[in-house]
Amino acid sequence: MYTEIKYLHLLSPRLDKFKQKKNNLWNFRCPLCGDSQKNKNKARGFVFEVKGDLVFKCHNCQMSLPFVKFLEQMDPGLLKEYKLEKFKDSGKKKPDMRKVKKIVSTTPVFKVDNLSSLTPISSLNTSHEARSYLENRKLPIEALFYTEKFKEWTNSIRPGTFEEVTNDEPRIVIPFRDFEGNVFAYQGRSLSVHSIRYITIILDETQPKIFGLDRVNRNETVYVVEGPFDSLLLPNSIAMAGADVHIPNDWFSDVVYVFDNEPRNAQITGRISHSIQSGDKVVIWPKTTQEKDINDMILSGQDPLSMIQSNTYSGLSAKLQFETWRK
Repeated sequence: MYTEIKYLHLLSPRLDKFKQKKNNLWNFRCPLCGDSQKNKNKARGFVFEVKGDLVFKCHNCQMSLPFVKFLEQMDPGLLKEYKLEKFKDSGKKKPDMRKVKKIVSTTPVFKVDNLSSLTPISSLNTSHEARSYLENRKLPIEALFYTEKFKEWTNSIRPGTFEEVTNDEPRIVIPFRDFEGNVFAYQGRSLSVHSIRYITIILDETQPKIFGLDRVNRNETVYVVEGPFDSLLLPNSIAMAGADVHIPNDWFSDVVYVFDNEPRNAQITGRISHSIQSGDKVVIWPKTTQEKDINDMILSGQDPLSMIQSNTYSGLSAKLQFETWRK
């Protein structure tokens, strides 16, 4: 199964929460059904050995496929490479597994230069729909891009990501960069109310899904908000792209978590409670604040940074303020 294992690992950066559980058993979130939409930590897709062959099985949608069919569903381009390699390897000696290990551990790198095919928002006409939307929301435009055909462009970067591109659409592209400025993921923000608002494409699963790492001073207070757009509105701010994001303890000297002002949202209250229990500093918004996020506060004429600095708590005081806030 050398070739199958090799191509499973080549596919792994596109399999959320991919990990090897034991010999010839791998686990990840099912990319076919999307797995649980309520619990992003659930991973019910498996690849395992059956009589010398690899098989894919999802315990959520119950889809079961031979690995070759699964590879075809996920990446037709990679399937062609797989078939060619199988043809060339037929009749050859058993391959050197040390070389296999080197191949499957290689992480694809998405170079910043690939953004050159996109249009910077700043170069669009001021009346353009994408630029108008951002500027009406008082959002900075310097770090953002635009594409008329998001799926087609994504497939040029990651072949086979989208099988169907006939219903393509324009999107604002929000690049996620590491500390060195290399892009490891991006989000496409739709301009239509009838489409999925955000599509996130992860290109390097080894990177925490955090936006704005290239913009922060790690020796000053870092504000952690929920969305990239909000982080553009606060100094020294980053954004979490998922509830399961973990920020390594040695990354920053001081961190404040700024969650949205939604006391009736169970997900948000749960995350605030977890942060308090972990000893983190959190912002508990005043009861008088009606706006739900940083952008809305700015649009209403408020100064969110001043409010954050005046309403940051930790420990027992955070617990007391939190209980009052969510009532």
